[in-house]
This record gives sequence, C-alpha cells and structure tokens, in this order.
Amino acid sequence: MPRSSFQKLKIIYIMEYLLKNSDEEHAVTTNQIIAYLKSHDIAVERKTIYSDIDALRDFGLDIIQVSEGNNHGYYVANRDFELPELKLLVDSVQSSKFITHKKTLSLIKKIEKLASIHSAQLLNRQVFVKNRIKTMNESIYYNVDEIHNGISNNRKIRFLYFEYNVAKERVYRHGGAYYEVSPFAMTWDDENYYLVAYDSEAGIIKHYRVDKMEKISTLDEERDGQEVYQALDMAVYTRKTFGMFTGEEIKVQMRFENHLVGAVLDRLGSEVFIVPDGPAHFTVRTDVVVSPQFFAWVLGFGPQAQIVGPAHVVDSMKAHIGSVAALYGPQA
Repeated sequence: MPRSSFQKLKIIYIMEYLLKNSDEEHAVTTNQIIAYLKSHDIAVERKTIYSDIDALRDFGLDIIQVSEGNNHGYYVANRDFELPELKLLVDSVQSSKFITHKKTLSLIKKIEKLASIHSAQLLNRQVFVKNRIKTMNESIYYNVDEIHNGISNNRKIRFLYFEYNVAKERVYRHGGAYYEVSPFAMTWDDENYYLVAYDSEAGIIKHYRVDKMEKISTLDEERDGQEVYQALDMAVYTRKTFGMFTGEEIKVQMRFENHLVGAVLDRLGSEVFIVPDGPAHFTVRTDVVVSPQFFAWVLGFGPQAQIVGPAHVVDSMKAHIGSVAALYGPQA
C-alpha cells in the first residue's frame, strides 16, 4: 500500500489505539500515539494529533485529557459497554450450559475486545469454564440461526432429533426420520434452549431441545398453527412446564411452610394467589403440567411442602415416591 494510503488511515489508527490501550487508570501519551502510528508506517507531527483527537471528539468518542501524577495523556471514558456490563456478559456466557467450552472461550475473547487491554485482564480472571457441564453439540449456534430464519420467513423447518445412549452416541428418535414443524419461539428453561413449535400431525404445541436438533433446514411450506400459538401465553407456558417435561395440565393445590414463599414466587410467578394456612403455612392453587419433574420440584423441599389436591395428583405423587423408595429397599 502506498505511503499516502497509510496516511489516510491515521485517524482510524488513533481511535483504535485509544480504545484498545486507554482507560481511566491508563491514559496514553502523545508520544505513545506517535510511536504506534510510526509502527504502521505513518509519519505524523505532534500538532496533528491534537486536531485528530478533536475530530474524534466531534465524532462522538468520549476522550478525556488528564494530567495527574504519573497518569497523564488521553483516555476513552464512556464506551458502548462499561466494565460491569462486560463482566455480566462474561458470567452469562460461561454459565450457559448450552454453549460449548470451545465457543465459550471464543465468545469471551470477543467480549474482551470491547474493553481496554487493561480491563480485559479483569475479565480474563473471571474465566473458570473447564469443569462446567457444557453441551457436546457444536452446531447449536447454526441451529438457532436456521430456526430464526424459519420464524422470520414464516416457513416450516425440518430436523433430526436425537438422544445420547450410554456410550455417548447419538440415537435418532422418530425412527431416524425428519421432524417437520412450524417454529414460533425460542425459550430458555433450566439452562437449556428450547424451540417452541406447532406439530401439525398432533395438532398441538411441542418443544424441542435445540442442542439435540441436527440438520435443520427451512422448507418452502408456510407455517400453520398460528391461532394455537397466539392463544398461548409464553410466560405462563414456561412457568407451568417444569423442566419442559410434557404432561397433563391440571390446577393443583399445594401447601408450603412460610419461609418458602420466595422460592414459590420465583417458580410460579408473582401473580400466584397465596392463602395463609395457619401461623406457619400457606397454600397456592395454580395450573401446572404434572410430570416427574414437577414432583421432583415439590420433593426438593422435603416435608416443608405438600401436594394437597386434587386426589389423583396426590395419588400420582405417592406412586412416584413409592417407585423411588423401592429402589432402596425396605426401611430398617
């Protein structure tokens, strides 16, 4: 590239250097900027640096000049993302089970580039991903993109759906045949990503683990089931469906000790009606999809929580407890 072409890039290199190397605790000097430009074969006079910085300010870059002790020069103050926001993004990425180890490290590296090199070191200290449980499906990012293509273009999608066997091999459901559904939404539950879609054959809304979907493609056929989906309140749907397990939706009454009110509101929503039941308990009645996962949630509270009714749900809970207890033999 001719020398004059490098000169045209001067102000861009100055902006890049400031964004990468400066923050409130680390101002960069004019001499440092000149040395950086020289490393890119750009000759510059000191006075032109001042005018370029003024131009960058006019452009909207928040450049502050300081002269305090050993910290003197220029730094970028307000950025698109502040350091606490970047830490939040890093925490979200590294704690997401559906993001693989490889993609986690890649995304964090990209997030670090939104901060100065000095702040990036603070983000790097937060990276503890080696022993986190992560998905084994590297194609999930392309899955999400293809699903959104189907949603935005009002088209059905097809895909293979699998489970893992004890040898960690993929075993395809539906006899290895493709599923064809109308995609409507993506939802997050228990650290997993799910597709919510309408199954035309069954005539109902179903959900599918995105990391267990493979070979997704968009079809030419338009989606159906819009009326069914529009009648569905997604917030209520995910609240009723424990662990996204399917089952019969029933209005269930439960009794809890008072100190569990926070846990109940977190799971069932703040709109649930709480009725005091004596000095130490309260009851709630709410619609839930009755499933083993729902029973497991109630049992997680031990004797501090109880399903009160209806009777057939209580009987199902007893049968569930009995089947689990049988695995451990009779009590001594």
